[in-house]
Amino acid sequence: MPITEMLSRNARMFGDDISLIERDPGAGIRREISWKQFDNMANSFANSLLAQGIKKGDKVALLMMNCLEWLPVYFGILKTGALAVPLNFRYTAEEIRNCLNTAEAQALVYGPEFIERVEAVTGELSSLKQYIFVGENCPAGAISYTQLISEFPATNPGVTINDHDDAALYFTSGTTGTPKAIVHPHSNLVSACITENRHHLQTREDNFLCIPPLYHTGAKMHWFGSLIVGSKAVLLRGVKPRWILEAVSEEKVSIVWLLVPWAQDILDAIESGEVDLKDFQLKQWRLMHIGAQPVPPSLIQRWKTYFPNQLYDTNYGLSESTGPGCVHLGLENIHKVGAIGVPGFNWEAVIVDEQGRQVPRGKVGELTVRGPGLMKGYYKNEEATRAVLKNGWLFTGDMARMDKDGFIYLVDRKKDVVISGGENIYPVEIEEFLRSHNDIKDAAVIGMPDRRLGEIAVAVIELKSGREADEEAIMAFCEALPRYKRPRMVIFDRIPRNPTGKIEKPKLREKYCGDSVAQVV
Repeated sequence: MPITEMLSRNARMFGDDISLIERDPGAGIRREISWKQFDNMANSFANSLLAQGIKKGDKVALLMMNCLEWLPVYFGILKTGALAVPLNFRYTAEEIRNCLNTAEAQALVYGPEFIERVEAVTGELSSLKQYIFVGENCPAGAISYTQLISEFPATNPGVTINDHDDAALYFTSGTTGTPKAIVHPHSNLVSACITENRHHLQTREDNFLCIPPLYHTGAKMHWFGSLIVGSKAVLLRGVKPRWILEAVSEEKVSIVWLLVPWAQDILDAIESGEVDLKDFQLKQWRLMHIGAQPVPPSLIQRWKTYFPNQLYDTNYGLSESTGPGCVHLGLENIHKVGAIGVPGFNWEAVIVDEQGRQVPRGKVGELTVRGPGLMKGYYKNEEATRAVLKNGWLFTGDMARMDKDGFIYLVDRKKDVVISGGENIYPVEIEEFLRSHNDIKDAAVIGMPDRRLGEIAVAVIELKSGREADEEAIMAFCEALPRYKRPRMVIFDRIPRNPTGKIEKPKLREKYCGDSVAQVV
């Protein structure tokens, strides 16, 4: 069954029930649609695309901020048999051009925030034929989405789609280089629905708060657990702690997926008195889960102080594994906070050495996973595909270890390991330690070239608002670490993260390392 059939089924069975709610507190906007309206919008958009010559196997790109139209557009594309190609809203004009050309997209659906960037590359897009605009005051050369769905029928377009047909191209996050286009068939999207629902037990009574960007597999695949049972979801634009708590309270939200910085901000707001939990109705909030990056155990300990009755889970995944779920902690395993968990439902995980041999428990190696959501490969990039897909296993590039109980702990990205004087230093370990400091909001550790040691570990520190600390204080704190793991230098700066919460270490290396060689003794 293709994933589009889940939407059609929900429209038949729960047509008048609310499916999606958009909240934009900054603009004072709240909108909602039912399952029937959702399906009708997708059908009308699909019929309009078909009328414009889009056919099965074509690619249609989406470049929009989270909004009520995002998912109907996505499903409308899928209903034509074309592939949806979501694009990162932070892309520059050059990155937009490169991704559209890589995907060989025939059409682009975009919002008002991207007019200038799209117009800057209009003449450089080799395959693009249609521009569809979602918003008011449609630019010249584009077609209005609102006009299209009002003119075309809301009947199912009737295109035959099977589980093995390609459904989407997702670009990698780009934290380690130029983004690559990942091919996922409908069966992968359906498997994500099943895995997510199995892990977090969504029912028709649940309401999921979606804050991260929908272009990424993480947010959407967590929402898939709601799609499969026909429960509602809230799309929140903005990450202020008060806005999150108001959405949970006013919409009776029961499940929230947060990134580490947002959870940190909520705790800081509580502890500073910026928000008072007594002002919000939070009893129905049953689950908070986090993904996209290692989670400091100290953060969850703090969280449970204020939300002692909530369930908690950590999710690990990659765009290449159809997002989160190939490894997860499990609702029953909060005693193992710090681990990313165990293989997810229907998934396997093995940690291997450089020769691909399984390492003993407790030893560090590369995490490999196998399961129903593995990508078909990178679009028209066989060399890159062969580098990570080997004998049915995905080599994640993440260094990890497994404890005696079978729980997996991330150590670091393979490319981020710092080799100093012949010792392997795993930045994640140091970053987690630094974040336990009362004055530190965030931390990143990078390798800086050094003539004598090859590399040294440098800590980039972002302090909490209103807090003060100097390099001497941080160095003194780090004396609790083994000597070889201690940073040799401390820099105070903001930690850059991409929209899914991952530290953008290439930016830090470019800013502080460049081509220079440090001479720290």
